[in-house]
Amino acid sequence: MAVSTKPARGMRDFLPADVRRREYVIGVVSAVFEAYGFEPIETPAVENIETLTGKYGEEGDRLIFKILKRGEGATSGEADLALRYDLTVPMSRVVAEYRAALPKFFKRFQIQPVWRADRPQKGRFREFYQCDVDATGSTAMTVEAEQLAAAADVLTRLGFGDFTIRLNHRQVLAAILDAAGVGRDLHGTALIALDKADKIGRDAVVTDMVARGVTAVAAGALVDLLFGLEGRDNAAALDALGAFIGTHETGARALGELREILALTAGLSAGPHVRIDATLARGLGYYTGAIFEINVADLAGSLGGGGRYDDLVGMFLGQKVPACGISLGLERILVVMSERGMFPASVERAPAAVLVANFDADARADVLALAAELRRDSGLAVEVYPDVDKLGKQFKYAAERGIPFVAVLGAQERASGEVAVKTLATGAQEAVARTRAAEYIVSNMGLFRG
Repeated sequence: MAVSTKPARGMRDFLPADVRRREYVIGVVSAVFEAYGFEPIETPAVENIETLTGKYGEEGDRLIFKILKRGEGATSGEADLALRYDLTVPMSRVVAEYRAALPKFFKRFQIQPVWRADRPQKGRFREFYQCDVDATGSTAMTVEAEQLAAAADVLTRLGFGDFTIRLNHRQVLAAILDAAGVGRDLHGTALIALDKADKIGRDAVVTDMVARGVTAVAAGALVDLLFGLEGRDNAAALDALGAFIGTHETGARALGELREILALTAGLSAGPHVRIDATLARGLGYYTGAIFEINVADLAGSLGGGGRYDDLVGMFLGQKVPACGISLGLERILVVMSERGMFPASVERAPAAVLVANFDADARADVLALAAELRRDSGLAVEVYPDVDKLGKQFKYAAERGIPFVAVLGAQERASGEVAVKTLATGAQEAVARTRAAEYIVSNMGLFRG
C-alpha cells in the first residue's frame, strides 16, 4: 500500500507563494510591534506539561497536545511534556524565570507556531502561528490602549478597514452573573456557554446554560440583558450594564476601566473600531480584567484577541505581576487576505526577474557568470536554466513561472560583448551591452524590480 503524502490532518505544507505571503504579513506585524517598543523573544515548542495544564480552563486543557513519557509512556499513556498551546503561558514562565534580568516594564512580542488538538475547519488548524504582544509590570489602562492601537495599526497597514474590536471586562461579567442570580460556583461554566454567543445565538446559549446547571430564570435574565444591548452605542451599553449590576463594587470599578480604555483609545487608530460587547467572555481561564477580540464580518471566528491576566505570572513566580496582551491569528489573517486579494503585487511576484538561458554546453560557465553579474549589479533575483536545452522550451518555462525577462548569451553576443534580453510580455528582444544589461532590465521591469 502506498504511503499517503498528505500532511497530518490540521497541518499544512507551505509552497513558495504561501511562504512569501506569510513573510509579508509577519514583516508588517513585526515592524508595527517594534514601533511600539516591544522586543522579540522565542520559547521552546515543548513545555513541561505542568506549565500548561490548569491555565486555559476545562475546554482548553483538553486541547493540549500531550507528549507521551519516553519508555513506559507508550503503554501507560502517561505524559510529562506537551506542545506549546499558546504564547502567553510560556511568556509568563519566562518572566518568572528571568525576572531579575528584565526591565520593570517588560514589553515583548513573539511570533511562533502553537499546537492545539482541535477539530480542523476553515481558518482553524492544529498547528498555527500566533503574533503576540504582551506587557508586564503595569496596571495602567494605557497598556490596553496601546496594545489595541498596535493591533489596529497592523490590520490597517495590511489593508483591513472593516474590523471591529469587541471590548468587555471579566469583572463586569462576574458582576452581571451575580446580579442575574448565577451562583459563583457556576460562573466558569456559564462563561463557557456565553463565549459561544456569537456563534450559536440567544436560545442556544440559554439551553446550554441550563444544561450546565444555571436556572432558566437566571439564564433568561442574563441573555435578555446582553442581547438587548445590540445596536446601542458604547456609552448607552455601559449605562445599561451599570444599571443592571447596581452597587456591585468590583463591577462598578471594572465599568470605570472600560470607560477609561474608550477615552484613551478615542484619539488612536483603534478608537473608531472599539465596540462594547457584553457577550464577549473569552474562554481562557487566566483573564482577570479587560478582554478584547477582533472580528471581520465575513469570517466565523476572530482575527485576534486578548486581555489582562494579572495572576498568571504569579502562578510561576509566587507574587502578583500585572500583565496584559493581545494575540493576532496569522492564519486567519492570511485566509481573509487571500480570499479578498489583499496582497500587494510585490508579494505576488514571480520567483525571479530574469531567467538566464542555457543552450550552449561550452558557454555554461559564462552563463553562470552573467547571472552573478546581474545579481551583483542591481540586486535582481536571477534564475539560471539548469539544463542545456532549446531556447523555445526555456522561453516557455519562463512564461509559465511568470519570469518577465530572459537573458540570452549566444556565441554572437559573447563575441560582441552584448546580451540579448527578451521581454516575454511583448515578445520584443533587444541586444544591449553586457555592462548595461542589469540597468536595462531594471529600467523596464516596473513591479518586478528587486
